[in-house]
Amino acid sequence: MITRAIAIALWAALATPHTGLAAEAGDAVFSERGPWDLGQETLEWQMTVEGPAAEGFRPTADGRLMMTQVIDPSDDQPVLQLEQQGGTMNRKIGPFPISAGDPVLTYFLEQTVRDMATLTGGSPHYIRNRMKDAIFRGGEIADQDGHKIATFQPFAQDQNAARMKGFETLTLTFVMDDPKAPIRELRAATDQAPGYRNTLVLQ
Repeated sequence: MITRAIAIALWAALATPHTGLAAEAGDAVFSERGPWDLGQETLEWQMTVEGPAAEGFRPTADGRLMMTQVIDPSDDQPVLQLEQQGGTMNRKIGPFPISAGDPVLTYFLEQTVRDMATLTGGSPHYIRNRMKDAIFRGGEIADQDGHKIATFQPFAQDQNAARMKGFETLTLTFVMDDPKAPIRELRAATDQAPGYRNTLVLQ
């Protein structure tokens, strides 16, 4: 479960500037998309999670992830709230600051980390760090049909790839429009074996 404390810690880690380290693809993905001002608007992503059967792994066939702006009762200031609906789990995640960054990106990456750890038995800490390194230091970016497509393969050259049960083939893909706009599509997918797929598509 992504608690408030974990969400804030991940936010801080992922939003920290990496001047001199980030490649162009990583810069595009981690562009500061705030400050957010959603008002009464709700942004919604269709969520699909697929993969092999395993204890603790929760596939989602037709889920939703929604982002809204709410008031934090602790200080009466606006914050962002995520809500996941679908499958056997409905939960709220956050709050996140409205000043900058992208809570949906944070959620997506952490969900992928947790799923990979569950399905491989690997360390979430190791997986998270390797994923961050790959995004900030590598990747490829291309223009396609008016969108920017950034792709990363965090574990292709990893020294522990042989123990990753097919997740060494994991590819992260991000489909983006304007740097200030929400990421249109976020995908994490492996080859046919183990057949893992995690997608968020803006509606």
